[in-house]
Amino acid sequence: MNRFITFEGIDGSGKTTVIEKIASSLRRKGYTVKITREPTDSWVGKCVQQCIATHTDPTVTAFTFISDRIIHGKEISTWKETYDIILCDRYAESTYAYQGAQLQKEMTDPVQWLKDLSKNRFPLPDKTFLFDISPEEAMNRIQDRDELIPFEKVTFLTNVRKHYLRLATEERFIIIDATDPIETIVQHCLDHIIE
Repeated sequence: MNRFITFEGIDGSGKTTVIEKIASSLRRKGYTVKITREPTDSWVGKCVQQCIATHTDPTVTAFTFISDRIIHGKEISTWKETYDIILCDRYAESTYAYQGAQLQKEMTDPVQWLKDLSKNRFPLPDKTFLFDISPEEAMNRIQDRDELIPFEKVTFLTNVRKHYLRLATEERFIIIDATDPIETIVQHCLDHIIE
């Protein structure tokens, strides 16, 4: 087995917690597993985090995300030679959904523009789980965080969710009800990963 799996969803959808549980279960079954995420911890990934924190122009932020992903994609291609399964917390669709929402007043179809910029620049996932949840419920989950990032607002996340659902029409997407019990979600993901 050699699979590259991505997990997408608005902030507060529960992706990160589920990924850890999936990885533990897969390792118990004997699979070698690599967990990664975006933005990465590379110097470009740190630039992405700075862009978010300082409300940098969304076009600059989008280019920085894509630059980080190009470097990350090369690492993923290398890891695929070593690991059975790579689990990635956020990937290209996060940029399309979040920066698409930021740029929607600046161009007619920002999601397609971002997809065109990204075409053939990094590996595509074998499967993408979209954790779907209402922005109101997501915000209830994260309201106790020490510091909310600028993207964590109901109105903005409503637009992000719309972009995600628009993107999730390709065959590789599996939409998860993020309000289901966590063990149900974990098992559902596992069934699709090792089918």
